[in-house]
Amino acid sequence: MPVVQTRRMFKHILVPTDGSKLSAKGIRAGVELARSMKAKVTGVYVIPPYARSIYGEAALYYVPGMSPGEYENACRTAARKALQALEEQARKAGITCATRVVSDTQPHAGILRAARAAKCDAIAMASHGRSAVGGLLLGSQTARILERSRLPVLVAR
Repeated sequence: MPVVQTRRMFKHILVPTDGSKLSAKGIRAGVELARSMKAKVTGVYVIPPYARSIYGEAALYYVPGMSPGEYENACRTAARKALQALEEQARKAGITCATRVVSDTQPHAGILRAARAAKCDAIAMASHGRSAVGGLLLGSQTARILERSRLPVLVAR
């Protein structure tokens, strides 16, 4: 009887995380999909660039007493912690895992850039559903990724 070889649908899955409990659902979904496809995963954490504090009526946000270096260290620490959860689950599932930390003003843009850079063929992520009209069902970043991605996107809810 001839041996039939099947092609894997996905070989490399990007798994974005922000370290939240909800993003853990995206991690579980991404790792499970990768395990079932014998694929590898790359985790990504997006850090917003440092912005100086703004005072007065035009104030958008305020970061009290944090220098650019302190901000970078705090963000890198949060990224390591968030990505560690993916690394642990990938190790337990026996799949290859890499991680990336990128900086972008828009998380969805950083995620899509990381997917291109890592040559991923799918994205698996959770949906927060935080923002108003545009994110009622999914979440603004997830909706933006679905709008702009050329890759298949698995959304864990």
